[in-house]
Amino acid sequence: MQSTTKLTLTLEWFLNPDHLPFIAGVTTGAYEQAGLDITIIEPDDHYDGFAELQNQSIDLHVNEPIHLFEHYAPNLRALGCFFETDGGILMQRASMEKLKNNQPIRICTPAAEEKTNRIGFEILARYAKKNGFSISRDNVSFVQKDFYHIKNLQEDPSLDGAWLCFYNFEGIEAIHEGLDFTFIDQHLSPYPNFSALEILTTDEIYSAKKEAIDTFIQVTNQMTELCKNEPTTAHRMYYDYSKTEADTLMDAIIDNTLGRLLTPIKPDADKWQELREMLAEIDIVTLTDEQYQSLWAL
Repeated sequence: MQSTTKLTLTLEWFLNPDHLPFIAGVTTGAYEQAGLDITIIEPDDHYDGFAELQNQSIDLHVNEPIHLFEHYAPNLRALGCFFETDGGILMQRASMEKLKNNQPIRICTPAAEEKTNRIGFEILARYAKKNGFSISRDNVSFVQKDFYHIKNLQEDPSLDGAWLCFYNFEGIEAIHEGLDFTFIDQHLSPYPNFSALEILTTDEIYSAKKEAIDTFIQVTNQMTELCKNEPTTAHRMYYDYSKTEADTLMDAIIDNTLGRLLTPIKPDADKWQELREMLAEIDIVTLTDEQYQSLWAL
């Protein structure tokens, strides 16, 4: 009888179609057949998984590469990127004139802490410079809210936009809800994209569970291809696992997301080099070459 290894994975957000490869692995029984017992946890906070990795209460975490650098630790390891979308700040179209006139604006975010706010402002500032105007940091307020960006914009008319948005989710939802918006991403503002998800662990956890984690990555690659090749199956698995009813909005989100899932999942230091440079330039975090390379060294 095949032995089973337990692995616990903390997400970065509430469960959504970005996580379909993991959902497929559980739903099809592929993880179980490979000797893995996978537990998926939805966090209370965007950064919970980083602390949980350090206290070894979990084995794996997914989060954006930008937060990987912000939460750098010598033992942190990136196993690979499994998803990449367009991301940035979703602005109410009616608030764009306020932005251009350097009037006070309010941006909701699930992570209103100083460094993340600074990155959000940098995106707006680079957009402004590209379009021939400038904005003041004092005129951009980042307001702590939850993960539900579009609901927050609809319910609070004082909000001008939302930061830490993924187009495949908030962009699609905004279209569905009839919002008149401008999505300021790397196509409109000259900054390196970081709206992606890396699978993370630590050196200690990987050393202790190397075979199981390697198997997890292998199976997740297979599940990614299954989802992309069989979209109808992907839809069904998502609704079954999430215990939600199918609807036109989530169907559209799933369809947009499937084309953004990546294989093979593998460590790639080159992928985020420009992002590393930007974060150093705006004094978010500066990693030495040795520190940066250590993130990808298994």
